[in-house]
Amino acid sequence: MSLTIYHNPRCSKSRGTLALLEERGLTPTVVEYLKQPPTAEQLDAILKMLGKEPRELMRKGEAAYKEAGLDDPELGRDELIERMVANPSVIERPIVVKDKRAAVGRPPEAVLGIL
Repeated sequence: MSLTIYHNPRCSKSRGTLALLEERGLTPTVVEYLKQPPTAEQLDAILKMLGKEPRELMRKGEAAYKEAGLDDPELGRDELIERMVANPSVIERPIVVKDKRAAVGRPPEAVLGIL
């Protein structure tokens, strides 16, 4: 079993999701995605597992969202993903990936469905 959490230790939802996993005896690979962002290929795969388009996984209130031009409606999927990777603070968190399934831990209990 492969279990990964894309984590921001400063985020209460991310900390809560990690604690929820650990309380269940699970030891995920922790990726601090602000320091080690997913590649474009990884993010594309995560989006497909989530059944979401890039804009659905963006934190639109982040300063980087406008600074990176992510509000431009003309941007295609690949360009949005590239800009998300270059500006990881705009990626919603936390994301838990188990094998070929993924869930966003907002609320933390939302990840239970993939375990």
